Amino acid sequence: MEAAEIHTARAGVITVAHRTFIMTTFDDILEEAGKFGRFQKRIFALLCMASMPFAGVYVGVVFQGFTPDHWCHDPGLEQLRENCGLPLEKARRLILPLVNSSAGVLPSQCQRYDVDWNFTDLTCENLDRDITEAQRAAWPTTSCKNGWEYDYEGRESFVTEFDLVCTDAWLVDVLQAILGVGFLVGSVCIGFLADKFGRKVSFLVSNVLSALTGILVAISPNYISLVVFRALHGFGVKGGWMVAYVLITELVGVEYRRVVGVFFQMAFSCGIIVLPLVAYLIPNWRWIQVAFTLPYIIFMSYYWFVPESPRWLLSQNNSSKAVEITEALAKENKKTLSKNIKTLKDDAHSASGSFMDLIRTPNIRKYTLILSFNWFTSAVVYQGLIMRLGILGGNVYIDFLISGLVEFPAAFLILFTIERIGRRLPFATANIVSGAACLITAFIPESLLWLKTVMACVGRLGISMAFEIVMFVNTELYPTFIRNLGVSVCCTLCDIGGIVVPFLLYRLAVIWLELPLIIFGVLAVIAGGLVLLLPETKGVPLPETIDDIELPNRNKEDTNTNVTTNKEKVVV
Repeated sequence: MEAAEIHTARAGVITVAHRTFIMTTFDDILEEAGKFGRFQKRIFALLCMASMPFAGVYVGVVFQGFTPDHWCHDPGLEQLRENCGLPLEKARRLILPLVNSSAGVLPSQCQRYDVDWNFTDLTCENLDRDITEAQRAAWPTTSCKNGWEYDYEGRESFVTEFDLVCTDAWLVDVLQAILGVGFLVGSVCIGFLADKFGRKVSFLVSNVLSALTGILVAISPNYISLVVFRALHGFGVKGGWMVAYVLITELVGVEYRRVVGVFFQMAFSCGIIVLPLVAYLIPNWRWIQVAFTLPYIIFMSYYWFVPESPRWLLSQNNSSKAVEITEALAKENKKTLSKNIKTLKDDAHSASGSFMDLIRTPNIRKYTLILSFNWFTSAVVYQGLIMRLGILGGNVYIDFLISGLVEFPAAFLILFTIERIGRRLPFATANIVSGAACLITAFIPESLLWLKTVMACVGRLGISMAFEIVMFVNTELYPTFIRNLGVSVCCTLCDIGGIVVPFLLYRLAVIWLELPLIIFGVLAVIAGGLVLLLPETKGVPLPETIDDIELPNRNKEDTNTNVTTNKEKVVV
């Protein structure tokens, strides 16, 4: 740099040959145009609507993939039932052997007696009296080679349609896990496209993909096609949801980002509330899928209502379009802009980091490991507690609704505590309370169902808080040049948790119904303890460099000197 040209980046000042130019950043313009005016509120409302259907995709398996009571189909017994007028319950006791299960001794769902009822010495009179256990024990058993019968309760799921029970029950886990794989890949790929081609284009493309694959899921003729289309559906839905979140946070002032982030999550919670109503009114899994997909068709109309992010346009040196959108923003907010808008420039740092920057130095490595574990735990416990409602045997609609309602107090508790108490203590407490509630719930007897329900809701409240807090704590702990990378890498553990949780929940529940709760509780308590090892970020300036993280005390001592130096304006 020549002597006649001196840059001071923090002050946004360039002095060249006695002429001083002020570089105006987008945050500077928002001071005049409105940080959260009518323009931003309109876009925020539209994008929150895009957050709601994601809830149906995320945990819709509770209703689309429920497993009703089932038993082996015996074609020979059907004729005998007709001839003898046997009631269903008596016929089931006749053909099903008793087996030990996590819920006690029950009729088998996966085996039947291998008896040809047309060639036995049993008559209708014999069948009408109780057959002794000794007689039944002498009968041979076989698997459900003729298929199953289901107690549908007026509902049909892909479990009942494709017979995903008994030895094939794990295929239901695969259907949910493959959705998590789609989430993981979609987050990375569409996030990359959003940085390269823009937020608006990526959001619209993801909605087209979500709508198309959602319909394909609904018309899937077999299990294999269902797996493929659910993976693609997850790819589009999760990527679009993340782009919507980024877009709204880039349109508001810095101090509003945390608030819009929390309320964006609350829109997801509204989707959780609406989901049981939709499932109750639509008993067929294919039409439930259509209901989840219709909003993504509507969101394509956002092409005319949602603008591109001016911040992204500035990063691409497209200042003219950024100025155009910013002027429209100010006009709708009924504000007047100064002439400084013509000097609008990108305020992003040119330096970029690599994955190694996340693990090279001690403190940042510690943050990466703790935050990654918390993302993983939040996903496993949050999704696991919701999906567990589908295997408890109660009224799944009411239980799901109650479970969803506790997410709203969680959001208000966050907004009330994080600026008064700080981040670390509420974050750790939320995890520990959730974990303790899960552990307590596991050992409460069924006779105290009300207490079991209350403790389960406390667990859901705690993990909902932890899930929402981890996002902005993640952004506050990394220096600027690796902040986005740090959030992206840690957040991938969320999707990995989503891949693991169906196997963890459904397979362990076969051993003991409460065993998944023990795992959830232990994970959450450990996560809460690890959070206490993180520094408090309330009132602390966002770190700019690795030294700000690794040598915080030295940088505090130099703060006054640095601030004075950075604000100097040099004239040649």
